[in-house]
Amino acid sequence: MAIKSGPVLSRAPSTDLSKMQTLNTIAALRDLLKGSRREGKRIALVPTMGNLHQGHIRLVETARREADIVVASIFVNPLQFGANEDLDSYPRTLAADQEKLTAAGCDILFAPGVSEVYPEGQDNQTLVEVPGLSDLHCGASRPGHFRGVTTVVCKLFNIVQPDVAIFGLKDYQQVAVIRKMVRDLCIPVEIVGVPTERAGSGLALSSRNGYLSEQELAIAPLLQQTLQQTANAVRNGNRDFATLEEQAQQALEAGGFKRDYFRILCRDTLQPPESGDVRPLVILAAARLGPARLIDNLEI
Repeated sequence: MAIKSGPVLSRAPSTDLSKMQTLNTIAALRDLLKGSRREGKRIALVPTMGNLHQGHIRLVETARREADIVVASIFVNPLQFGANEDLDSYPRTLAADQEKLTAAGCDILFAPGVSEVYPEGQDNQTLVEVPGLSDLHCGASRPGHFRGVTTVVCKLFNIVQPDVAIFGLKDYQQVAVIRKMVRDLCIPVEIVGVPTERAGSGLALSSRNGYLSEQELAIAPLLQQTLQQTANAVRNGNRDFATLEEQAQQALEAGGFKRDYFRILCRDTLQPPESGDVRPLVILAAARLGPARLIDNLEI
């Protein structure tokens, strides 16, 4: 399937899904999906901020297996960026993204502008917030970030009304926050998490990897290597988690990173395990390297 590159234009809704259609208004998207919903077709949503890489394409391929109709969204959500973050410089590569989505079998691309998503402005937008979980880890480093995420994801769920939504597990805490939002608000959407796609070096694929210099790209895999080393120590019986966390931070700093957080946590709560806790664990980490803030995780 192929589409023409160029400006995104809303077009009259059509029931012909033999090629990907790009829409930028809520009304056009809803009209287009009416027929599929009447026919009982299963709809999947893949929310993204664009600048797509192979990890995003893996999400679309998963959605293709999960549903009859695949909707991807591209929206750089200003509500989840804090002051002095990279909202203005975040890469926007719509034409290239359209080509990748088409090749992956996406049926519909929803690419709205900010005024379409927040017609009364961000300051007058009703906010959706998951208490507690949103304030930990990445939430502590980026206050208000997850409030922006859950608000826009809730809106996308209401706009698309998908049966299933696909998210990458590189953003482990984000998936946990969204799953709790869906449970708490009784939103009838199944959440599917897809394992992290990695470069040959082990570096988790991320749109922000493009900020790294060649030298920094050579250093970046140390984050995953440190996660692996820490996980091996836990598997070998080391339960001194605080010491393991600090050793990992020091190893990352010695390699050229600036510390953010490195935590050994219970998977189900993302809280530190208690003494004698036998629940499954996950290590969450974030660190800064040059202009980029990198995140990664590893389940034990």
